[in-house]
Amino acid sequence: MARYIFITGGVVSSLGKGLASAALGALLQARGYTVRLRKLDPYLNVDPGTMSPFEHGEVFVTDDGAETDLDLGHYERFTGVSARQTDSVSSGRIYSNVLEKERRGDYLGKTIQVIPHVTNEIKDFLRIGQDEVDFMLCEIGGTVGDIEGLPFFEAIRQFGQERPRGQCIFMHLTLLPYLAASGELKTKPTQHSVKELRSIGLQPDVLVCRSEHPIPEKEIAKIALFCNVRPEAVIPAYDLKSIYEAPMAYHRAGLDQAVLDAFGIAPAPRPNLARWQDVMDRMTHAEGEVRVAVVGKYTQLEDAYKSIAEALTHGGMANRVRVRAEWVDSETFEREDPAPYLEGFHAILVPGGFGERGTEGMIRAAQFAREKKVPYLGICLGMQMAVIETARNLAGLTDAGSEEFDHEAGQKRFTPVVYHLKEWVQGNHVVARKLSDGKGGTMRLGAYTALLASGSHVAQIYGTTEIEERHRHRYEVDGAYREKLEAAGLVFAGMSPDGRLPETVEVKDHPWYIGVQFHPELKSKPFAPHPLFADFVRAAVEGARLV
Repeated sequence: MARYIFITGGVVSSLGKGLASAALGALLQARGYTVRLRKLDPYLNVDPGTMSPFEHGEVFVTDDGAETDLDLGHYERFTGVSARQTDSVSSGRIYSNVLEKERRGDYLGKTIQVIPHVTNEIKDFLRIGQDEVDFMLCEIGGTVGDIEGLPFFEAIRQFGQERPRGQCIFMHLTLLPYLAASGELKTKPTQHSVKELRSIGLQPDVLVCRSEHPIPEKEIAKIALFCNVRPEAVIPAYDLKSIYEAPMAYHRAGLDQAVLDAFGIAPAPRPNLARWQDVMDRMTHAEGEVRVAVVGKYTQLEDAYKSIAEALTHGGMANRVRVRAEWVDSETFEREDPAPYLEGFHAILVPGGFGERGTEGMIRAAQFAREKKVPYLGICLGMQMAVIETARNLAGLTDAGSEEFDHEAGQKRFTPVVYHLKEWVQGNHVVARKLSDGKGGTMRLGAYTALLASGSHVAQIYGTTEIEERHRHRYEVDGAYREKLEAAGLVFAGMSPDGRLPETVEVKDHPWYIGVQFHPELKSKPFAPHPLFADFVRAAVEGARLV
């Protein structure tokens, strides 16, 4: 039966609970344990799938088709454990389940209340897969004191009481602000945060204290005294140059040892940190730098493309170079020459997105990359825009466009080279969708198989002709235009097993020009860079050497 670690936050949000959880999971793995990480989010959305990227950052998609919080991306990147639908839940999902049971009569006419019905639903979620791993790490979103988080805090309090002694611990992440005027680190916000936590029945076993300045021993002793925590369980967490320093930094600070001590595990297995030492070596001993333009529509918020940024970093590690990703708003050159904005970059990446805004700029970026022989990677919408660019400029379909944009305008303006996918095969059954369907969870989501043409560039990169990648989209390139587009030089190198849905395209006589309908960035890890990103960065390095 798994031991549970509940990670909570206090003082302010965005302190790095997800990163601390992921790093701890990696350190427990380094000691030989199996782990699974989960996120419990207090917001009332059923999932983040319908949220704007500006509101919530990117949506991370699992193999089994769940749209989840971006923290699950951190969990996968640090542990290599593929997340599942059962690793993410929101208040919206919990309340939806409770109300569905009430409508069915499952509660036998009882009055439905937060306690016990909502908290029981949360506890049921926590128990899923409890016999599969040694440690279950559960991060509670938000901060202690948030009214919407109270059912989750109460549920983990009950859960800890119901488990055998020594099976659950609580880790709390707080901030130690620095007052420059007095030259002091202030511990009072942390004391109040722990006091708030204790008022609802939770006593932290480990305190992780974020700080921009070194924490003196006397302050650690003070925190331990007033927060009822052992001094060795007060873990300093300082700002890092890269998130991938976190496992080694937390290990040096004693986090994994403090957690094992809290569980009474002694003697603790010695850690094997070779994986993370290699990651750090590749980062700190880079042998050059390449510039990659990410031409997107949500560039004002880097978290909107979090996995892409990290996958580019991983591609740099694979080639022992530093990748400088620069965010270029595709709206900037929708009606002008993109050259002044894109010249000087060693590669161009156009990521996914929804809606028409900024897409003409993406098309111009794809054209610039094709004509100037700059390595190009188009992901999801980025592939569709590359197809439309080829259709307009090489295949004679000057009014080529997407049904997505016609749908938004309420009138037909384009030849729909990209169309709304109405049905597709998932496993052993056919999935059907209509434009009028609700937005939540109605896309082609999760892992699907693609068959790659033997001898194609993409097959050479993968080293196989059958791959499985994650999808998140509701529009597809229309295979009916394949013959005309291939005659113009755009190769349909990857297709769905039934031969209906284009999965990858590439341009003949170009050093590196690939579009993919799926999201390869979601499966990349620092210790296992995705082959597409590793080879994309390699091509950028080669291009830089030719300049």
